[in-house]
Amino acid sequence: MARSPYPRSDRDLISRIGRSAGGRAGYKQLIRELGLGGGRERRLLLEQLTRMVARGELLRVDQEMWAVPRPDPDGTTPARPTGEAYPGRKVRTSRSGPGMWAGFEETQRSGRDRLVSGRLDLHRDGFGFVRAEKDSGASGATGDIFIPPNEINGAMQGDQVLVDEAPPARDGRRSGRIARVLTRRNPTIVGIFRYARAGGRRGNWDTPGIHENVVHPIDERLGGPIVIPAGAEVVTHAEDSPHRTLGDEARAAGWETDSRWPLEGLAVDVEVTAFPSAGKPARGRVIEVLGPPDAFGVDVEIVIRKHHIPHTFPAHVLAEARERAEYGPGTLDPEEQELREDFRGLPIVTIDGETARDFDDAVLVRPLANGHTELQVHIADVSDYVLVGSLLDTEARMRGTSVYFPDRAVPMLPHELSSGMCSLLPNEDRLVLSCIMEIDARGDIVAYRLAEGIIRSVRRCTYTTVQHCLNAGELRGSHEHAQRVIPEPSAEDLAERERIGLEHPYLPAAFDAMLELALRLNAKRVRRGSIDFDLPEPIVQFDPDGNMKAIVRSERGWSHRLIEEFMLSANECVAHWLEAQGIPSIYRIHETPDPKRVVEFEETASQFGQSLGIGNLPVKKFTMKSDRRESRSNSARGRDTRAPQQHEVPEAIPVTPQMYQKLVRRISGHAEERILAYLMLRSLKQARYAEKNEGHFALASPAYTHFTSPIRRYPDLIVHRLLRAMLRSDADPEGAPILGSEPQPWGGKSFEKPRIEDNGPMSVQELEDIASESSQSERRAADAERELIEWKKMKFMADKIGDDFQAVILSVTKYGFFVELHEMFIEGLVPITSLVGDHYTFRDTDRTIVGARTGHVFDLGQRVEVVLDRIDRQQRRLQFALLPGTEPIANTGAPAPGMRRGKSEAKKAKSASGGKSRKTKDRTAKKKGSRKKR
Repeated sequence: MARSPYPRSDRDLISRIGRSAGGRAGYKQLIRELGLGGGRERRLLLEQLTRMVARGELLRVDQEMWAVPRPDPDGTTPARPTGEAYPGRKVRTSRSGPGMWAGFEETQRSGRDRLVSGRLDLHRDGFGFVRAEKDSGASGATGDIFIPPNEINGAMQGDQVLVDEAPPARDGRRSGRIARVLTRRNPTIVGIFRYARAGGRRGNWDTPGIHENVVHPIDERLGGPIVIPAGAEVVTHAEDSPHRTLGDEARAAGWETDSRWPLEGLAVDVEVTAFPSAGKPARGRVIEVLGPPDAFGVDVEIVIRKHHIPHTFPAHVLAEARERAEYGPGTLDPEEQELREDFRGLPIVTIDGETARDFDDAVLVRPLANGHTELQVHIADVSDYVLVGSLLDTEARMRGTSVYFPDRAVPMLPHELSSGMCSLLPNEDRLVLSCIMEIDARGDIVAYRLAEGIIRSVRRCTYTTVQHCLNAGELRGSHEHAQRVIPEPSAEDLAERERIGLEHPYLPAAFDAMLELALRLNAKRVRRGSIDFDLPEPIVQFDPDGNMKAIVRSERGWSHRLIEEFMLSANECVAHWLEAQGIPSIYRIHETPDPKRVVEFEETASQFGQSLGIGNLPVKKFTMKSDRRESRSNSARGRDTRAPQQHEVPEAIPVTPQMYQKLVRRISGHAEERILAYLMLRSLKQARYAEKNEGHFALASPAYTHFTSPIRRYPDLIVHRLLRAMLRSDADPEGAPILGSEPQPWGGKSFEKPRIEDNGPMSVQELEDIASESSQSERRAADAERELIEWKKMKFMADKIGDDFQAVILSVTKYGFFVELHEMFIEGLVPITSLVGDHYTFRDTDRTIVGARTGHVFDLGQRVEVVLDRIDRQQRRLQFALLPGTEPIANTGAPAPGMRRGKSEAKKAKSASGGKSRKTKDRTAKKKGSRKKR
């Protein structure tokens, strides 16, 4: 019999055994039928059979015989093997008990204990890890489960899978195999199309064994190419697939293509018609042509589809949006108007960016007779237009959030609402939900109330205009804190303040009052322990032709920060109020950092002489994955047989936001500020939505939610619905004072929460589902936005290969060190193999790279001069090399002025180093060095 490739699927084995005589098959029979060769294949078969027995998919009749379980008459449980069930084969039993079946039941039970569900995260090299959602294993092991390449079993990146976990290793490592794919996460895949050529060659790639058209996924973690059968490369017409539309930029491009191979090298979106299985690649059909990957606008289209972001509104959703937009404030009946407070006539303004199109918040600050200040925050009442269970509601929940790219946005709601009836446009009546706060001299909220209302904003202000007015304001001369945060006014500042004063005489003074209140609120948050890293963010600038011209630091002046302070206060008020009602709600939570991450950060911070100040605590020991990998690698090479390094972690670290805040203040303005702030941020957990209030660690807030952006965030819309439902059920609209000294749910402090009853407008289960979906949508949007920025950076650096830059080392690994270019927010790798002049190795004890002969050390925070060596477009990675003749500068942070010297100066450096080009010289040195080592 011809040999068949192994491994076989579980289904194939069950089918083969079931077709055998008596529904059973022996070990030798299976070896013969499967055409297995040496010991490895036979061992894999035995392991597979053992796993299937453990899961109850097969019965082991005796030492070398397996059978398919037969159901009891009621069809619910497998029948125990008996002589009658399997004639001609005796089943060993015991007079004193159930015998072999008892052992089987125990094995089956332990097998169920080892089945774990989770999300698969694949590596480009084929292996993967599953982050378990709910560990039910008897071992109680924690951590990700390693899946070797030969146990992936057709699963793809991001799939929800069921893992058959192996018994834990001695060092606690978890591993297993994919038993089943529960949910496919990639119904469509974006990639580069390649036609079949003679001999199996397709474009610039070789795909042995496949002689059809293929699409190579842009995300290499999705595995090998997707086969496109003949005829499936034809894009369906728009009327056949109304949910798919070709991007406007791509459609208008008019690319030049080869008439024989019109799709060759183009980015396409593929619908998977058959997912991969053992030995068989995935198959699909092209449903959309996006265009050349490097063409303008195509990168956005690729990222949108790669992350499965819904980007077109169905016709029936648009129709409903137009219909709902007709029901403005003027159409309210008298009873509805009675329920809303009239704020029209007050000097309420919106403050947003220059390019903003949806204005969902408006503010007013005014003094009170008792010396306190009133802050009014008015938020667009989207819940009045997006009704529960409507088409708009379903679409908004599926999207979860708006997604913002440098040159376009994918909104959560159609523009008829997001930029129209729900947007707080100036001089237009709009429905709002309002939070009216009374704030004392210390910044404490001594009283607040919530209300449904109607406003008419008087002006649409921008951050730039407000910042000019603040710079030229009177507060700077009389307020000590304002003197520190507001710069000296320029002529432009003075002129802009005068112009605004002529148009609206009360606004300049109103902006000063906003700044004074924001400073008070910020001081209260600082006293409470709120963490403010104030890390700069990159802003991509384009020229009139749409080409990227620069990546600059985002400006975050007090015109931005005062709105942030106002929105934070409103969100806290709403969270406290909803929790006090005793009903389930949605909260924005940020949990206490993981102890392991805190210890890792402390180890790094100690290299700079800094610490969170946790102190000595009772500890438990653990080994990190990197240590275990290093130990196994050394052992395999015969270098070192020592056990993995052990780390000590306190049983419970009483870490508080105040510890982080104090460290942020200590390092402010120092050389290590950038790198330590970056590492501190990584040590914290990711904020998420939850139906249970856990507090917000970074804000040092006992209760926090999202209420202020219902146009672009679905959880805010849910909070609005809960708020309106309770207000209309005669709940007291006033809330208790929110003081900066109230207890917080971390650091071992006592904290008593109100009792929550599951009898509110929405059930706990429904809110839990929405919170989970919204957190996933938020991460999807953040990943897409981050990836596009990286894509833009690659294009921006494309013509700078050979240029040299000043950079700072952000992280060090055994593969090399990652650097960030000064003032450019661009990162890249300097491979350890590119370091010449010495034999460099990674020292795991302090995570540095050290030269064996010279003793040169590459460490976090060091300044280096690098040359852009190459660009990996597929992985969107930049690879740098050290500038010849330079060494790392220790104990430094921000590089000296002069972001890059340019090609002319780089050529001078090359000439001074011996006349050869940098690349030729470096490669020659590496070859010589490698010969000496060998």
